[in-house]
Amino acid sequence: MATTACFMIVSRNDIPIYEAEVGTAPKKEDAAHQHQFILHAALDIVQDLAWTTSAMFLKAIDRFNDLAVSVYFIHTRLMLLHDSRNDDGIKTFFQEVHELYIKILLNPLYLPGSRITSSQFDTKVRALARKYL
Repeated sequence: MATTACFMIVSRNDIPIYEAEVGTAPKKEDAAHQHQFILHAALDIVQDLAWTTSAMFLKAIDRFNDLAVSVYFIHTRLMLLHDSRNDDGIKTFFQEVHELYIKILLNPLYLPGSRITSSQFDTKVRALARKYL
């Protein structure tokens, strides 16, 4: 079954530092822009929920048609736009990407809050998406 998924890491300052279309569904020409717009619109909801919950994993905080936005909230926000109902797989995906992100932060040459351009990071995130989503 083909899935639609768009993954984004957003810094504290609401700046996207990593973006990837990780679904297996065929790509439409304007889908990437629409997915980015939906994720950015959900940032306000994430900001409000940050004050009311201590949970790191927030599932389906927002919906658009048949797509849902799930968030893994640390100082930065790991956001996933998806049409999947696999909450356990999504949570595991977020946890493993969080570990990859920590390894990026431990790199002394990486400036926190700057764009993640590592092809190795991108390859691992896409492999995790294929595995869990």
